[in-house]
Order: sequence, then structure tokens, then C-alpha cells
Amino acid sequence: FFFLKMPLHELDSVESVLPYEYTAFDFCYDESEKRPSENLGQVLFGERIEPSPYKFSFKKNMECQSVCPKSYNTEKAEDKAKLEFLKKGMLLNYQHHWIVDNMPVTWCYDVEDNQKFCNPGFPIGCYVTDTGRAKDACVVNADFNDKDTFYIFNHVDITIFYHVVENEAAGARLVAAKLEPKSYKHTNWEKPDCTGPPMSLGNKFSGEIKIPYTYSVKFVEDKTIRWASRWDYILESMPHTNIQWFSIMNSLVIVLFLSGMVAMIMLRTLHKDIARYNQMDSVEDAQEEFGWKLVHGDVFRPPRKGMLLSVFLGSGTQIFIMTFVTLFFACLGFLSPANRGALMTCAVVLWVLLGTPAGYVAARYYKSFGGEKWKTNVLLTAFLCPGWVNEEINNSFEFKVVFADFFVMNLILWGEGSSAAMPFGTLVAILALWFCISVPLTFIGAYFGFKKSGIEHPVRTNQIPRQIPEQSFYTKPLPGIVMGGILPFGCIFIQLFFILNSIWSHQMYYMFGFLFLVFIILLITCSEATILLCYFHLCAEDYHWQWRSFLTSGFTAVYFLVYAIHYFFSKLQISGLASTILYFGYTMIMALIFFLFTGTIGFFACFWFVTKIYSVVKVD
Repeated sequence: FFFLKMPLHELDSVESVLPYEYTAFDFCYDESEKRPSENLGQVLFGERIEPSPYKFSFKKNMECQSVCPKSYNTEKAEDKAKLEFLKKGMLLNYQHHWIVDNMPVTWCYDVEDNQKFCNPGFPIGCYVTDTGRAKDACVVNADFNDKDTFYIFNHVDITIFYHVVENEAAGARLVAAKLEPKSYKHTNWEKPDCTGPPMSLGNKFSGEIKIPYTYSVKFVEDKTIRWASRWDYILESMPHTNIQWFSIMNSLVIVLFLSGMVAMIMLRTLHKDIARYNQMDSVEDAQEEFGWKLVHGDVFRPPRKGMLLSVFLGSGTQIFIMTFVTLFFACLGFLSPANRGALMTCAVVLWVLLGTPAGYVAARYYKSFGGEKWKTNVLLTAFLCPGWVNEEINNSFEFKVVFADFFVMNLILWGEGSSAAMPFGTLVAILALWFCISVPLTFIGAYFGFKKSGIEHPVRTNQIPRQIPEQSFYTKPLPGIVMGGILPFGCIFIQLFFILNSIWSHQMYYMFGFLFLVFIILLITCSEATILLCYFHLCAEDYHWQWRSFLTSGFTAVYFLVYAIHYFFSKLQISGLASTILYFGYTMIMALIFFLFTGTIGFFACFWFVTKIYSVVKVD
């Protein structure tokens, strides 16, 4: 027999972006035990763990044990405020999250089609409206029928499943933990019997009220569940696999279509063009031709705002490598939901350590664009988060934009008393990682980038720019950019739904294998769509491909933003100004990061394509 600890997580709601610590609500808590420490990822996600007052020992069943009573008098301002906050939590359907042996304690109940859904959380209580409509969990009990009344789940029946392990000192392992929330109005809280009517609280109640909290524990041996697969019953209750495969097949059809188009251009059209151009005997023959070869003297002309583009490419490279490595480790199981906060911790550490490739790429391309303000380039790359900057500015405005956005979001969280507010010490630690590690690494990368000779292009650039002929509607910049983002977004929008559910609806995300596959498909789709449009524009004798390739692929982020707005109004039940501001504030940051990520993929794909086709033709 041994003593079991059941740490208590923060409380969250699908109707609010604001998570709260367990102690923010006036529940029973254990002051004698030290609070467990959280890693960086848990702090950034607002996960706060508290020691539990619900005590039990292995294989020792307990019936209707008292935890503590909570008394309120509405004539006292402090008690009234606590009671109102508790009502608000029930009205917004805030959920408890408990863990035992690093396993979520789940509330399993029947849903449609005789399926069982296991929720890794359970509600504080529920509310019956003044019209008699039972909201949320109030539908589970017919006794919850008084109008304009709150019902508090002040009792839990906990069931711990275990199996005996032979030839091990521990003797047994926990394989599942389930509970059922209930409501009892105990007449004698010192000797509760867990019977009688539910614990109700009228919305307009005034006077004194006592809420006793109780629990029961039962241990059940289950030899069918292996310890290695003890999470399966939670994950299997989320039937998304068929939808995921449909998403993958949909994306693969788009990839095959684009691959066929690119192959046709590379093997047929370009092969014929190159053979014809190389067989020309005179300059006069070349002048009579038209198409992409005519702009060979301008195709590698440095773009306008080369400083900004090079900085975007550096930061995009940093995001790309971070995403790839994080997803790779997640696929191997190192960043599973059992390792709480590991995903965000890995991403932040990688971001900090990848300053060197960001500085190198930015410096290398800025030098090839003919730039000379290397100090400005390095500083902008180090502080890009991202945003917008003019080439003449010598400080990082984009750093200010996103840092200001994040700081305002954090102030709102602080003001609302949310656990998602980053503590001042953590904020200082993040800034220290940035300035003391990421920035120096960016300077090191930029040093090697500037030290290396500029990128050699296969053709010379003419001194006088070629005049670009009048373009048709389809080859103008804006229509091509808008069309270029449709296909990449079509490959990811189903996966995007599950990711947004994980972030905003607090659902567990575990399908990293699917996500990595979609990441590869997105990489291929962005590259091929950009190459196609780049070829069409070069054939129309428009040689301004650098920014266009970046924006064509990067426009996928605009569709992401539009979808996030649609998701907010159609799928979420978020209420309150603070939650709305937080949702759109964080969504803007995600969209900007996604813009850099996809734009960088498009640029590098187009750069490879342009270099490849102009390196195999003879130029007089």
C-alpha cells in the first residue's frame, strides 16, 4: 500500500480564453504541501499545478469522505465576490483538470451512437436558465430543474484502475483514473452520507450558505489494459482518424496535380525551350523569340526592399527548422501529451538556438542583393518576430509590434487574474534567453554569412533594366498572389481545425504523425504552386519574381487568418471582451509567423527553379 498524490491543474472553459489557477476559485486546497514546479512550456500555456486535498491510499476504498466545507455570507463583500466568481465559473462551464500518476482523471459518459466519450476534465457545476433550460452538464440529472439556479458538483466518485505486475517491487501499476461528478446538499457535513437533493444556489440568493466538498474512492483491478497503452481509452474516444485520412488523401490529390503540372513544364515545355534557345545561331534569332529567356539579363536584379526580404528569409528559415525538428521529435513520442509542456519548451529552446542559421541566411541574401548596411540587417534579423520595417530605419519596428502585441495580451491576462499571464520572472528569463543566447548566435551566423562571397548567379545582370510589357489580368501581381495561397491552404485546413480545437477548445492533440505528413505536403504544395506561377510570370517577361514568390506562398497565411475568424464565429462560444481581444491578438501573431514560414518556402523553391533553368541555356 502506498499514498497516492492527485495534483490539480488549472481550470479552463470553451467559452473563455482565460484559464484560472485552482486556487482562484474558493475550493478546498492543501496548504501543507509544496506546490510542484512547472517547466517553461507549462508556464507559457498557463498550466499551474496545485497539491490536492483529496487524499487516498492504494487499494483502500473510501466512501463519502469530507474534504472541507466552504461558508459564504452575501452581506460580506469578500464572501459575495467569491460566490459571484464561482457562479461565473459555472455559467461559463469552467472545467477541473486533475491528474494521478501523470494520467488525466477523466469523466466518461455516453454520447450519440452508443459511443463513450472520456473528457479529461469535469465541470465546476452547471446552470438552469430562468426559462428552465438546462445548460451544459445540468442535462445529466433530472433533479436539476429549478429555474435560474446553479448546481455545484461538490462530490466526486473516483475510480482507480490498476493491474498487478509480477516480479516488480512496486507490485501494481495505475492504468486509468475516472470520476463522476455529483451534487449533494449534505445536512451534516461532519458526517456526510452522500444522499439527498442536489446542492443548489439560486442566482439571486442572499444570506448564508455552506458548501461541503466530499469524495469517494474505489480501486478496481483491470488485467486487460497494459501500462504502455493506458492513454488509449482517452484518445480512442476522439474519433478523428477517418477525417484525418480523408484530409491526407485530399492533400495528396492536390500534390499529384501540382507535381504533374511541374513535371510537364520541366520535362516538356522547358526542355523544348532550352533546346530551341541553345540551337539559335544569331542574336537576331534570339530577338525574334519571346518568353522567359528574354529576361535573362534582369531576372537576378536585386529586388526593392532587399533588406526587408532578407530579414524575412532569415526569420522564416529559423521558423522552418524549428517546426521541422519539433514535429520530428513529436513523431518519435518525445513530446506526447504525457510530457506536459514539452512541446512548447522544445519549440522555444529550438527558436533560441537557431539564431545562427537565421543570421547566416539573412546576411547571405542581403549581400547578394547588393546591400551594405550589414549592422541593420543583423539587428533586424535578431529582433524580427515578425512585422514591418522600412529599409531606412535603424531600429527594429517589427520587434516593437509583436512584443507590444504580446505585452498587451499579457497585461489583459494579468488584469483578469488568469493563470496564463506570464510571471515577471519568466518574462525576464525569456528576454534573457533572447538577448544573451539568440542575439549573439544571430551575430555569429551573420558574420559567416557576410564573410562568405555573394551568391553567384548563372547569368549576368544588365545595367539598364528591361521594360516590362503590359500584363494580362492573370499575370498581374495581385491575382497571382491571391491564387497562389489557395492550394496550400486547401491541403491544411482540415488539420488546422484540429489544431485550433486543441488551442482554443482545450482538446488533447496527439496526432503528430498526421501533422508531420501534412507539414511535408504543405512544403511540397507551396513549392510547386510558387514554381508554376513563377514560370508563367517569367514567360510574360515579368522578372520581379523575388517578392512575388515570397508573397504568393505567404498569402496562405491570409487564408489562415480568414479561417480563424470563421472558426471564432462559427465554432467557438467565447464571450467577453477580454477573451475576444486575446483570441484575435494571438491569432495575428500565429498568422504572421505562418506568413514568414510559408513565404520562405516559396522563395527558396522559386530561387532554385530560376537558377536551374537559367544555368542550362547559352547566353550570348
